[in-house]
Amino acid sequence: MKTGEGKTLTATMPLYLHGLVGNGVFLITANEYLARRDAKEIGKVYRWLGLTVSLGVPEITEDDSQRDLKKIYSADIIYTTHSELGFDYLFDNLAESKEKKYLPPFNYAIIDEIDSILLDQAQTPLIVSGAPDVQSNLFKTSQRMVGQLKKGVDFKQSDDGKNVWITKTGLHNIENYLGISNILSSRYRNVYRHIVIALKANYLFNKDRDYVVEDDKVILLDKMNGRKLIGTKLESGLHQALEAKEHVKITQETKAVASITYQNLFRLFKRISGMTGTAKTDADEFRDVYHLNTVVIPPNKKVIRQDHPDHIYVTNKEKIEASLKLVAATNRAKRPILIETGSVSMSELYSRLLLYEGYPHNVLNATSAAKENRIIKEAGHEGAITVATAMAGRGTDIKITDGARKAGGLLVLGTERMSSARIDNQLRGRAGRQGDPGDSVFYVSLEDKVVVENAPKWVKKYRKRHDNARFTGNLTGKKRFKHVVDKSQDVQRNGEFSERLQNVEFDEVAKTQRNYVYATRNKIIYASQFDDLIKEAIKKAVNHFSATVKTTSALNDFIYNNIDYTFIPSEHPLPKNWQQNRSLLKQFLLQLIATQKAAVYQKFPNADQLNYYKRIVLLKSVDTMWIDQVSALQQLKSVVGDRSWGQHTPVYEYQQEAKTAFANMRDGIYQLVLKNILLSEIVYREDGTIDIVFP
Repeated sequence: MKTGEGKTLTATMPLYLHGLVGNGVFLITANEYLARRDAKEIGKVYRWLGLTVSLGVPEITEDDSQRDLKKIYSADIIYTTHSELGFDYLFDNLAESKEKKYLPPFNYAIIDEIDSILLDQAQTPLIVSGAPDVQSNLFKTSQRMVGQLKKGVDFKQSDDGKNVWITKTGLHNIENYLGISNILSSRYRNVYRHIVIALKANYLFNKDRDYVVEDDKVILLDKMNGRKLIGTKLESGLHQALEAKEHVKITQETKAVASITYQNLFRLFKRISGMTGTAKTDADEFRDVYHLNTVVIPPNKKVIRQDHPDHIYVTNKEKIEASLKLVAATNRAKRPILIETGSVSMSELYSRLLLYEGYPHNVLNATSAAKENRIIKEAGHEGAITVATAMAGRGTDIKITDGARKAGGLLVLGTERMSSARIDNQLRGRAGRQGDPGDSVFYVSLEDKVVVENAPKWVKKYRKRHDNARFTGNLTGKKRFKHVVDKSQDVQRNGEFSERLQNVEFDEVAKTQRNYVYATRNKIIYASQFDDLIKEAIKKAVNHFSATVKTTSALNDFIYNNIDYTFIPSEHPLPKNWQQNRSLLKQFLLQLIATQKAAVYQKFPNADQLNYYKRIVLLKSVDTMWIDQVSALQQLKSVVGDRSWGQHTPVYEYQQEAKTAFANMRDGIYQLVLKNILLSEIVYREDGTIDIVFP
């Protein structure tokens, strides 16, 4: 449904129907602003009809820890964002007891701006980080090292600007600088890794486009709409490398403890549907990945907005100068104008230029998102000038005044084409709602990000010739350049589609393992007695060890580290011929374990406390190994991705190695159950409660 056709109101009918018949009904929005707005405005309708409504994101005045999850997720209809729901799902599956599990069944969801959530933002999986690794002291050193390297000599960057690598000369110079030899050896692997991520931080990430620096922190930006991604960090040390680059406090490096892609998150729902104004161009992906058909609803009134051909220039400077002339002419006509930019830095540049020319205006970007509601309300007034990143192109409804309508309606001026034609169409849709007059036009250059990264090589050569020739760079109407941007967008779109598809393929492997672990956790959490689970785990741990141990010293080490710290071999003689008769060894170990387990259980005078101890031991054992597995899978994904250069199939390699890692994880869980149940320290408190210190 096109902009202004009533998507928000249309959602009330199916939400009310599903709210009547069961729990687990969600309206999922693209950002917190929309969730708060719709829960407040539309929530009145459901409450009047007798249903309960909750807001899944924190209010502006509260932080995430202040949310009452029990109250939120017991409501008939829940308004939330895709990221908040995703993280709540991951944390729900890290709960220690059933009292701390709050999520209802995932029955039905309507996803507002569904293409933004399931396509644009589905390229990056959700990752919960924790369990801090040992902090590296190499980030600042690597940043200084990268500052010594010369582009084109010590390292090179691909034409599209998406990759950077160290040359042989660079490796030699780094070795000389650090006073080492063979930096690619295992001894210096960590040093080399830090230099590579420092190089990426400096040359693949741009301040005010990919991230902003606020209050001594690096905050990532959503590349699709320019919104701040609060609480989100880059993994594998890259975020810390950005912090070193910007000379802010370096935060603790962490590892992944839980992860899921948006594709698999929404596949958990029995039914999903969605709304947007721009899904038709990607109908095939919706059908193939999510099994959703795309239906186009005709507008209530004919769209009379005029979408003009692009104005094309060689350089950004020429493009900006030309676009400002259009701004001046539009303002003289007292028409409202929305200037859409692709980055925070470009929005601020336009703001400075408008101030220099004496034009009052509003700026809507990541640094002013809190004022979004007020800015959007004023954007349709006569003569209003609003400069915004693409964040103003999702779910916002710019209503024009009668005076603005008479002057010709809203003009949307795009200062560069975005990463896909679908996002361009979303921006154009800010004007011309419900039969209103309006216009849209894009001013583009051969220096725009989407062109630089995806256009053919001849375009780059043309830019260089133009720099030398210094002739006028207005290419508007020239057939050779008319389709350059369109083709660049197609290349970008195909690349993003392939990236999303590969994410799905990788996560299918992780999904099987995740489902097994989460099912095991739920079995433990909802169980009333745990002796059978513990007995089975100990039996498998003993069987696995007994089949592989070869020496008496290794056997004694296993007993010391997993069964009894005070074990004295002379008091417990090993069975003769245990190396030839492994069943005798199993019996010996199981007898030791039974004796030690009885001694541990006697420390609990209260049966409920003993039962709690057993459950916590099982959960701790599963979670410890699963956290290591999630982190290993994340690293494995990045490693096998490079193997495509060696004629390998990354997904197949990932499947094989993940399968082996999963088998090792299960063996590790069994051994940890044995170790935790027998060697944990029980500390009694004066009030009768106990603390458990795991070995």
